[in-house]
Amino acid sequence: MNTPNKITFFECFESDILSGKKTITIRDEAESHYVPGSQVDVATFEDDRLFCRIEILSIEPISLSELNDHHASQENMTLPVLKEVIAEIYPGLESLYVIAYKLV
Repeated sequence: MNTPNKITFFECFESDILSGKKTITIRDEAESHYVPGSQVDVATFEDDRLFCRIEILSIEPISLSELNDHHASQENMTLPVLKEVIAEIYPGLESLYVIAYKLV
């Protein structure tokens, strides 16, 4: 499997990523193959517009029920909002991955 060299985010998260307020993303298994230490381009999901690069710091499996206020603050939202957003994107999914990153 090739190491992914790009990740997409919904446009609504762009300013949080660029300001450093959002430092993790929670994804499903299909998007869990990033490699810690690698740098990837970041683009908008809606129109694939590149807007920065990040370094992948870690990828950790997590269940939906294990998400806590710390994860929510890393996502720059409250825990109820985080769980709601995940339920909209990944309905019924319990097994997720926390991808930590930093701007480069």
